Amino acid sequence: MAIPFVDLVGQYHTLRQEIIPALERVMTQGQFILGEDVDRFEEAFARYCGANHCVGVSSGTEALHLALRALDIGSGDEVITAANSFVATAFAISYTGATPVFVDVKPTDYNIDVDLIERAISPRTKAIIPVHLYGQPADLAAILEVARAYNLKVVEDACQAHGAQYRGRPVGSFGHMGCFSFYPGKNLGAYGDGGAVVTNDSDLADRIRLLRNYAQRVKNVHSGIGFNSRLDTLQAALLLVKLRYLDNWNENRRAAAREYDRLLADSKAVIPVEKPDVRHVYHLYVIQHHDRDRLLTHLKELGIACGIHYPLPINRQQPYLSCKAVPEGAPVSTMLSHRILSLPMFPELRKEQIHTIAEGIISSEHMAIERASPL
Repeated sequence: MAIPFVDLVGQYHTLRQEIIPALERVMTQGQFILGEDVDRFEEAFARYCGANHCVGVSSGTEALHLALRALDIGSGDEVITAANSFVATAFAISYTGATPVFVDVKPTDYNIDVDLIERAISPRTKAIIPVHLYGQPADLAAILEVARAYNLKVVEDACQAHGAQYRGRPVGSFGHMGCFSFYPGKNLGAYGDGGAVVTNDSDLADRIRLLRNYAQRVKNVHSGIGFNSRLDTLQAALLLVKLRYLDNWNENRRAAAREYDRLLADSKAVIPVEKPDVRHVYHLYVIQHHDRDRLLTHLKELGIACGIHYPLPINRQQPYLSCKAVPEGAPVSTMLSHRILSLPMFPELRKEQIHTIAEGIISSEHMAIERASPL
């Protein structure tokens, strides 16, 4: 039987009896933009993240974009971020007119290499965006220390890390702002695009609220240039239902990761390393393999869907070829792009499915040995 990379339909059927009434409530109220459920979700998600404020927006990309604008980052400024990430992080910087500067990552946890950040700082640097990649928090204590030393802002890209913790506290509330995506496949996913910014700073929260809604407090009275970047009420109602299950889903992901770890311990795959001071929530379970492309093809032939996150570092994408990378070329990110493979990971993933996937990886390695053996 085929094993999907993510099973969103199965999750829907599990929650259908709660989701349908929540959506019907919004439909009968007719408040589709910034309705009551948006306020309720913002309050609940702020509490969940240990933050004073949450502002719902239209996507994770817009969360990052508006967070940077709220900090008055724009043309002529530089913002440091990781080379190994989804391109939306860099796009958000570009939308403000600022320039991204890419720092290489560590080969163990795939997050930004804090020891390289100071080499990327220039007089134009205004902020750092650490990405909590694949669900594992970046080294926030060290990043915040560098930021304080150079008077830089920190915007956490927590778009893959809903519920992840750093030293016992939820991510998102450490920096000046934390940004989340509710893209359907995320640990907390909507049925369309959505995002949020969390912060402990009431002034920044107020600026985000203005920016997301055409810079208006009163309809048709605009205090500046704003955007149409609102979280719609239907998505907020859905997210309110799902938020109650997030911790359980994350524990299921962690249990699935432990089962992968156990079954792949003697394979040639390099399994993820969870740092001792974090709670990894495994948005993705990413291995490294020396023969990644052949393994990917083999698993596909077995009906096992996998992914590559990410096949090309951001600094090697066409819009950013002229941008600075530290060190030049981001060699670790480049090396990883040829080795990393994301295995199926979702809360409903069953043990027997994980065993089938692990058997597929091991059988691929046996086949490679047989081909290499002399007659």
